[in-house]
Amino acid sequence: MTTTASVSGGDPMVRFVNVQKSYDGRTLVVKNLNLEIAKGEFITMLGPSGSGKTTTLLMLAGFEPATDGEIFLNGQPINRMPPHKRGIGMVFQNYALFPHMTVNENLAFPLQVRRLDKAEIESRVKTALEMVELPGFGNRRPSQLSGGQQQRIAVARALVFDPDLVLMDEPLGALDKQLREQMQYEIRHLHERLGITVVYVTHDQGEALTMSDRIAVFNDGIVQQLSTPAELYERPQNSFVAQFIGENNRLPGVVENVGGNGSCTVRLDSGEVVNASAVKVAKKGDRTLLSLRPERVKIDPSTNGTGNIIDGSIEELIYLGDHVRTRLTVAGQSDFIVKIPNNTERPALKEGMKVKIGWAPEDCRALDDV
Repeated sequence: MTTTASVSGGDPMVRFVNVQKSYDGRTLVVKNLNLEIAKGEFITMLGPSGSGKTTTLLMLAGFEPATDGEIFLNGQPINRMPPHKRGIGMVFQNYALFPHMTVNENLAFPLQVRRLDKAEIESRVKTALEMVELPGFGNRRPSQLSGGQQQRIAVARALVFDPDLVLMDEPLGALDKQLREQMQYEIRHLHERLGITVVYVTHDQGEALTMSDRIAVFNDGIVQQLSTPAELYERPQNSFVAQFIGENNRLPGVVENVGGNGSCTVRLDSGEVVNASAVKVAKKGDRTLLSLRPERVKIDPSTNGTGNIIDGSIEELIYLGDHVRTRLTVAGQSDFIVKIPNNTERPALKEGMKVKIGWAPEDCRALDDV
């Protein structure tokens, strides 16, 4: 499978052309990657461990050679260019700050390597500290900073020499949940303010949805889908993406009919017949998995409602403040989830209750059976 994605509005800043990577000469961890990244874009490489996302980032940085194919930066081939000549900023999960240096010295280091004069270095270090809202911290050492402050300094060091491209490899993985969420917005706002190009690697799908212009979902060395966050969530192209991005109900069945308007009829393995959007099915008799988001399902024990209607049995109710997470047995599946908004229209439910559940056919996507 070849993955290709183009950008509009001029030549791309980064281009992968038929890039492959193998560590042992036999198994490909990145397979025939064709990918373009626009100048000023925030693109996230998302996927489980071993999916190829970090290897792709390391090949772009120059820390791993591509086995086949070519990588271009601003139109120039860089496969044989050493990392320090690529002019790329890097931010790592472990910050990689020099513990024996002050913050000022850490920030000055990449400028000294580039042989800038002393006055220019002092000016850029001052500007970088102001950019991450840590002026006055220049004389501290990393051990005197909190985790969030260290991460901000790591970001400042990646930006201090004014690179066009910044790579971030799981940069928030070591932070607690609240600080992690705060830093997501801070990095996003920095990107918007400075107009830099960011390639970000994470396995956290919520993080990717929050921060990205586009997300490349990796699995088994292949980009399964490359789209905006909304497109990925609302219109996943296969079962892996549907399951990996957000919570998702899956109902197995067999296609009974494919209509000319992009719809299909599916007989579930439990016998019920429902209508869905035909995304990855071609003909009658195809096996399929229906993908249905929990917030798109309605529960109303008093009326049948509209659209697809089938029976369910409430197994568990969990109060989560803004919504009630409801687990039901539906079509033979005991892990069917519905998220009910906590408002005045919330139906009175209890465990063991038999209910009708319903959803619109366009909210249910017939995908590949994997």
